[in-house]
Amino acid sequence: MKNTFSRSLSKKQVMSTDGMVIGTIRNIMVDLDSGQVDSLVVKPEPGFDCSGYAVDGDRLFIPFEAVRDIRDYIVVDRYLSKQ
Repeated sequence: MKNTFSRSLSKKQVMSTDGMVIGTIRNIMVDLDSGQVDSLVVKPEPGFDCSGYAVDGDRLFIPFEAVRDIRDYIVVDRYLSKQ
């Protein structure tokens, strides 16, 4: 995957590989020791079924390893996104 500035991710929509819009990115979690992105913090779409995902309040956490592409949308593998 190409390098991307974090500011370019702001408010991008997150979509699964099967075309379902999951929500809008709100933040990223970074491992401070390694500098690697750990997960995406997403505000889920109203009515989105969050079962199986790591959730804290109104935030959904998607492991960065599930990211497949970053362009107009952030495309994630739905099965790798779940815990």
